[in-house]
Amino acid sequence: MKYIKLVIAINDEYQEPFIAELSEMGFDGFEQFEDQLVTYIEQGSIDIGDRERIEQLLAGFPRHGFIESEQIVREQNWNEQWEQTIRARQIGRFFVKPTWSAEQAPQGKILLEIDPKMSFGTGYHETTRLMLQLLPDLVGEGDRVIDAGTGTGILAIAAIKLGAGHAVAFDIDEWSINNARENILLNGVSSRITIKQGSAEVLSEQASADLLLANIKRDIILELLPDFTAALKKEGHLVLSGLLESDRRDIEARLSPLSEIKNIRRENKWIAIHAQLKK
Repeated sequence: MKYIKLVIAINDEYQEPFIAELSEMGFDGFEQFEDQLVTYIEQGSIDIGDRERIEQLLAGFPRHGFIESEQIVREQNWNEQWEQTIRARQIGRFFVKPTWSAEQAPQGKILLEIDPKMSFGTGYHETTRLMLQLLPDLVGEGDRVIDAGTGTGILAIAAIKLGAGHAVAFDIDEWSINNARENILLNGVSSRITIKQGSAEVLSEQASADLLLANIKRDIILELLPDFTAALKKEGHLVLSGLLESDRRDIEARLSPLSEIKNIRRENKWIAIHAQLKK
């Protein structure tokens, strides 16, 4: 089987959300570098319309563009190549590492062992780091947590390891659900996390959660915000990311009638917003 290789100039801070878009188009192999992204798709699976869509997506990112395009290569182990770019790192109170890393968690750090398998939430992107940095101050002993758009399951796992009683983690993508299940088992927290595939219908089954986490796209956050707040108890906490600084005004405008903004953390152009529902 032959594949088309695309090499795209895009800064690493924008790569994970761009990978999410490409995955929906059928790209299934990625290699991440500091200032470029290499991606693959089966030959015959991309047409001029897809190329135009990619160009439109790239237009939203600074210093972007194609370096190479439509170079035909033979099938390789894409995941193995991508895994080589994932390294262990400290993020606030956590030490996030893949199973293939031999590094040990420093004393006092909470170990999160995450094998990404092409899901998102490796700790490499600013939005994941921002969420992990906020969590220790928000998770109470025995809390009920919802992780919307769970990806690798990293946020649900982190919440449980901080003392939450139970978490419901959901995603629309089957590959994310499978990856999250693997990581939950890997971290020994499967008895305290329920994994579901779906979206708003999953939220409608939930009620009176203490904390809801959503590290997803801006438009999806705006669409699901009423469902998010309905799933929380009074004075429950909501943490949102996957957001750029330029998204802040729209998100705050939707949050302000129902909640109080407690904290906004920033890294580069990305933000995470912590809000608490009103009584």
